[in-house]
Amino acid sequence: MHQDSAQVSNTVLLVDDELFFRKLLGTMLAEKGFSVVAEAADGVEAVEKYSLHRPELVIIDIYMPKKNGFDATKDILSMNPKAKVVICSGLGYDEDAKAALAIGARDVILKPFIPQEVIEIVTRVLAEK
Repeated sequence: MHQDSAQVSNTVLLVDDELFFRKLLGTMLAEKGFSVVAEAADGVEAVEKYSLHRPELVIIDIYMPKKNGFDATKDILSMNPKAKVVICSGLGYDEDAKAALAIGARDVILKPFIPQEVIEIVTRVLAEK
């Protein structure tokens, strides 16, 4: 089914305590026409920025100071049960991936990032109802 591109906004909130990963993801997404509306360095900031900007997609790391990605995801989903959250996890963390999906994340992006995989996941999740 053809999606009307006007119906899909492409706003993204990037959350990772490592600036390097935020910049890497931001560059990848910008090259494909996605708009990074905000960045956060920890889970507390992630929830505040989500509330402020209401991006269509949140890409969030699991292990961060103050509040981890699981707890921040729960907070975001309690604010908006339809929020689209994708968790970032290091390779080989199958239990983290299962836990993320169990709390409502739509998908998991593995580090180190493979640009094509990231774009495929982001595009698919944004297209979901």
